[in-house]
Amino acid sequence: MRLLLAAFLGGIVLFLWSFLANAVLPLGDMGHRYPASEDAVLTALQANMSQAGVYIVPGLTPEQYADPAAGEAYAAKAVASPFAFVIYQPTGENGLDMLDELAIQLAGTVLASWLLAWVLSLAPWSFGKRVAVSTGLGLFAWISVSLPWWNWYRFPTEFILGSLVQQVAGWFLAGIAIAWVLGRRVRRTY
Repeated sequence: MRLLLAAFLGGIVLFLWSFLANAVLPLGDMGHRYPASEDAVLTALQANMSQAGVYIVPGLTPEQYADPAAGEAYAAKAVASPFAFVIYQPTGENGLDMLDELAIQLAGTVLASWLLAWVLSLAPWSFGKRVAVSTGLGLFAWISVSLPWWNWYRFPTEFILGSLVQQVAGWFLAGIAIAWVLGRRVRRTY
């Protein structure tokens, strides 16, 4: 029961921190830019992308990897052209109607907090060590997910640094809540 309470409280804290970081603080908008002519970009996307997916432009398809001529043409084009990483959905959606997304986010933060609470309950750690481990795992999440986005897909440095603050601070705060519920009692298993 204590584990479920820790997970729920940690998830709520992380959810509220995410709301604060994205809706109140500038962390959620770091690195975001908007095109000068949005309608022209939307028209070009609709004309050239038929399926939902991730598009990398310029790109090299898996079939072209083995073709040296295609590789050389891609390399020349990649050096001379801008780069875009586009997550595309051919059908629109009201971006201000976030009820479903908020519910999924809350469920995700509670689930992630449950996993963290379970890990933190396995070792006979003090309150401070549990918070330190939680914070370290926030850094681990950032290194394993966001850093590759910056490295391979050229996500803006500002965006990646905003993500760093969100992850580390969020798991620090959730770690405090989880460690508080789990208590300072050291559990010994033999």
